[in-house]
Amino acid sequence: MEARTGRRSFDARRTGGGVIDPYVTLGVARDADAAAIKAAYRKVVKTAHPDSGGDTEQFARLQAAHDLLKDPVRRKIYDDTGYDPQLADPRDLKGLMILETLVNDVILDEREPGSFDPVAAMRRKLSDDIVKSRFHILELERHRSRVRNHIGRLGKRPDTDVLGSMLRARSDSITDAIHTAQTQIEVIEQAYAMLDGYAYELDLLSKAAE
Repeated sequence: MEARTGRRSFDARRTGGGVIDPYVTLGVARDADAAAIKAAYRKVVKTAHPDSGGDTEQFARLQAAHDLLKDPVRRKIYDDTGYDPQLADPRDLKGLMILETLVNDVILDEREPGSFDPVAAMRRKLSDDIVKSRFHILELERHRSRVRNHIGRLGKRPDTDVLGSMLRARSDSITDAIHTAQTQIEVIEQAYAMLDGYAYELDLLSKAAE
């Protein structure tokens, strides 16, 4: 991940090599049209193909780059975010969705750029959301404990256990909600990590007012 942009071109585990930029890999400009991308791929792939003595990993990177850039939807997502939906870690993509919402909040903020630190605001919002989710989990765990206590004290009818079944279903539902909240915390933490390396320059008057 680059320190200033937070972008990562490809997952090296999926492409068989280091992190790459598809445009650089094919040697095309970022505004290249489909014909230029196709022509560039055909040119470089001739010598890169393993049957022609080329390197297998390099050939795989070329294919991955071409597959991404020839798909207009994947290319648009990559151009906007620096991530490819088919190659990126799913956690990164979910983190991007959270950051997208925060970026929209910054865009809608009426304050003058430089008068406040939007990156710091994003970090505070993410930290607050993590704290809220953890408190929510504690509440759910206490509630589940009470339900399980009721189940342990409930006498069962010999033919059926309607109340017991209902309470167990409620306990299972709470457990699912806990798992969902824990997963959400992981996603928020991922979004927070994606802000690493960013700094925002405030106006001198704004700094003095702090």
